[in-house]
Amino acid sequence: MRRPTPDPVAPGQESVWDYPRPPRVERVDAAVTIDLGGIRIVETRDVVRVLETSHPPVYYLPLADFTEGALAPAAGSSFCEWKGAARYLDVRGGDRVVAGAAWNYPHPSTGFELLADRVAVHPGEMDACTVAGERVEPQPGGFYGGWITAAIAGPFKGVPGSNGW
Repeated sequence: MRRPTPDPVAPGQESVWDYPRPPRVERVDAAVTIDLGGIRIVETRDVVRVLETSHPPVYYLPLADFTEGALAPAAGSSFCEWKGAARYLDVRGGDRVVAGAAWNYPHPSTGFELLADRVAVHPGEMDACTVAGERVEPQPGGFYGGWITAAIAGPFKGVPGSNGW
């Protein structure tokens, strides 16, 4: 499948079709929160995001900023050609446990060192995730962990028919 036509970019937006491949890692000056099980499990301004062509940003937050007991090792692992070997984590908040809803790169590949000691979370599995006070929408498809805000224009990988993008 060939590259789709990018959506129009409104003032203050960025297009995922302008993001690079291989992906870029960058620090973000924004408050990020995650709620699960009726409690806030993380609130931080120490934020890094990964930008990759056709994907909304994936946000990585410091492991140390999560509430005690919010993250626990989970079964499974995967390998990213850019970032390296990932391990999965269960996410706990209040009376909820979401198996394998987070991941991190304990020893990221060269160029992705900013991801060490950080974790990404699937926003669709949480009660709510926010960036600068805006509630995010999860990247479509269930597999990818991108966070969609009003500042991002698509279309986004994960929608039906996007497997070859």
